[in-house]
Amino acid sequence: MIQLNYRDSRPIYEQIRDGLKRLIITGAVGTDERLPSVRELASQLAINPNTIAKAFKELEQEGYIYTIAGRGSFAAGRQDVGAGRNEELLEKFDELVKELLYLSEDKEQLKQRIDQLAKGGATDDSSK
Repeated sequence: MIQLNYRDSRPIYEQIRDGLKRLIITGAVGTDERLPSVRELASQLAINPNTIAKAFKELEQEGYIYTIAGRGSFAAGRQDVGAGRNEELLEKFDELVKELLYLSEDKEQLKQRIDQLAKGGATDDSSK
């Protein structure tokens, strides 16, 4: 489900948050599907439950999951992720594109990558 990299400079809770977010975005965890409890996931990953709770809290604040008291946490639908998150991601996107253009990345290749991702395909890094 989630792979932790202890050599990664990011904190463990961020790796968990990003891993769960990736599973939700790709559809590996469907809308309204129950996530493992904090204790279950902490046991599976052999880490402190507080670390999992912090990742869940951030995912809930971003709108990727919701919690029902006594029932658990569930993956939210796309419509539930806040519009503010779109703006935040677009700002990051703009920064990345500006840097890629500065590093002489071809505009047409960038457009092709976006088109390919929009069609649901993986990008082909072998062309570099």
